Amino acid sequence: MKVTELALSGVFLIEPRVFGDDRGFFYESFNHARFEEAIGRSVSFMQDNHSRSAHNVLRGLHYQIEQPQGKLVRVVRGEVFDVAVDLRRDSPTFGGWVGERLSEQNKRQLWVPEGFAHGFLVLSESADFLYKTTDYYAPEQERCIIWNDPELGIGWPIDKRPLLSDKDARGVFLSEADYF
Repeated sequence: MKVTELALSGVFLIEPRVFGDDRGFFYESFNHARFEEAIGRSVSFMQDNHSRSAHNVLRGLHYQIEQPQGKLVRVVRGEVFDVAVDLRRDSPTFGGWVGERLSEQNKRQLWVPEGFAHGFLVLSESADFLYKTTDYYAPEQERCIIWNDPELGIGWPIDKRPLLSDKDARGVFLSEADYF
């Protein structure tokens, strides 16, 4: 696998080695020892999640303040634009963001460690999104930053308003958010 640390320290793009021919393909989507070696730290995953979303759905920017979750994310059907936002107040890149296209074709994964908000926009007709988390979902600890906060200036590849949940539409600006 090829692992690249992105512009935000601790966020990694993971590109698996894919073996394919006219019959189909095979790749190792997760190997605990190789993953920990690649990111340089020990990680335990507690929960696996699977979501399906329609075209133009934007989920996020989510994070948990007291039970922060690291997330290893990938798309098994469709394509998304996936975003991580640095919420570590002592980080030199606080408030910075990175975005990557994840799809069933490129089979890329993104490691978003604890201390980051996460969100994605569905670019295809629909998308199946899988992710592992380092802690359990705790609704009372969940926070949401609004997707179009001008202070963040995320370059979402979109030309119209996305489809949002009520919770995501009520997200707060970074200046009002809880940080790590």
